[in-house]
Amino acid sequence: MLGACSHVPHGKYYQDDGPHDRPPVDVMRVPDAVPRDEPLAASGNSPYTVFGVTYRPIADGRNYRERGVASWYGRKFHGKRTSSGEPYDMYAMTAAHRTLPLPSYVRVRNLQNGRTAIVRVNDRGPFLQNRLIDLSYTAAARLGVLGTGTAPVEIETMYATPTATPPITTVASTSKLPPIATAEPATTETPAPPRLAVQVGAFALYDNARQLRDRLEAAGFTPIYIQSVPSDSGGGGSLYRVRIGPVESVAQGDQTVADVGRQGVGEALLVVE
Repeated sequence: MLGACSHVPHGKYYQDDGPHDRPPVDVMRVPDAVPRDEPLAASGNSPYTVFGVTYRPIADGRNYRERGVASWYGRKFHGKRTSSGEPYDMYAMTAAHRTLPLPSYVRVRNLQNGRTAIVRVNDRGPFLQNRLIDLSYTAAARLGVLGTGTAPVEIETMYATPTATPPITTVASTSKLPPIATAEPATTETPAPPRLAVQVGAFALYDNARQLRDRLEAAGFTPIYIQSVPSDSGGGGSLYRVRIGPVESVAQGDQTVADVGRQGVGEALLVVE
């Protein structure tokens, strides 16, 4: 009965990646993951290489906060083994991240609509360029990401408090459903729209940044600018970022990254300012 009346959000799905015909839960009412202290998973926390790139997971994610682009994954991977060794449950509040400890918890905020959700990171990915976090189908539904497939987000790690340590419950079947909680609505205040840009380089020397800017500007990439920020090397000084933008959408940013790649810029990435 629950599956028959479950709410199925509309969205544009890849083949075999959308919801089942009779989802076991109303995904808009699945509660947030509740942070708790857990030991590191036996798998998924060692350095690994994907598509020729080596990633080194961090041992402690405290004070981690980052902005980037969220995507989601669904039925194609449902039930398959995650990097932590657990089966992937597209109807649970989980996510994949390339380097955060497995497991860990993050609050995800959609910068376009203000919605937030807390998810448990138990998998590795996404490995598509310019993506920061891969949400479960249910988390994507809660955050309003299904329609476009991607969204600019801000994520920050969350940790257990002395009064918030109930056990994790996944929602793979109707017989093991957690208590229903109302999904957090969008905030009443309209958030400032996120600014997307493509970073094509970052240099310790201003002249190097200027040369790249001038070369790409001559090739037709505008507007392009140099952004000066304090260097995190510990020795003082500045870092000069060369960025193209703003770009209007994630799709336009992906296209710009591909276009500058044909100009010999192989380290370009889409950023959320």
